Amino acid sequence: MSRKKSAKKEIILRTAAAMFREKGFAASSMRDLAEKIGIEAASLYNHIQSKAQILEEIIESVSEECRQHLDDLQKVHTSSLEKIESLIRFHTRMMMNRFEEYSVMVSQWMHLEGDKLSRFAADRRDYVKRMEAIVETGIQNGELKPVMPYVVVLNILSSVRGLEFWQRSAKSHTAQDMEENIVAHLIAGIKSL
Repeated sequence: MSRKKSAKKEIILRTAAAMFREKGFAASSMRDLAEKIGIEAASLYNHIQSKAQILEEIIESVSEECRQHLDDLQKVHTSSLEKIESLIRFHTRMMMNRFEEYSVMVSQWMHLEGDKLSRFAADRRDYVKRMEAIVETGIQNGELKPVMPYVVVLNILSSVRGLEFWQRSAKSHTAQDMEENIVAHLIAGIKSL
């Protein structure tokens, strides 16, 4: 019974992520969500308390995966350049494989409420600072050009967000080709000669 309830909740979260990405969180309603899933609106509340809780769960799931990847990356003894490449690949794959949820995290987080909003904003700033620290170490070690670490991080994250165009296109390029080319382009721009 709990497995069935868990599967239904997963359907709710995935459908909500697609709807929030398409229409935005504010313009989406529980009634719209119920219609997309094909159940009565009242039945949604057997699985989830509110639209705000759905948003929280989507964002927390993706942001936790991002945090975990960065935590794991900071524990390994590899070059800064290898860590940056790993981050580029990770975020590229998230945008390709978890497009709806990742997009919601990036574009709808400001609709979180209260402590959830302030905690996510603080975690987001911390995440960027941790990425900047990897870039700064790479600069100090001579692996990377002396560029502003914040700009490097913004460039990486903005490039990954640009994959939304690929997601909406006829996808004449494979996901692997896209990943390899994004990595090559971004690394070439920062790698020390």
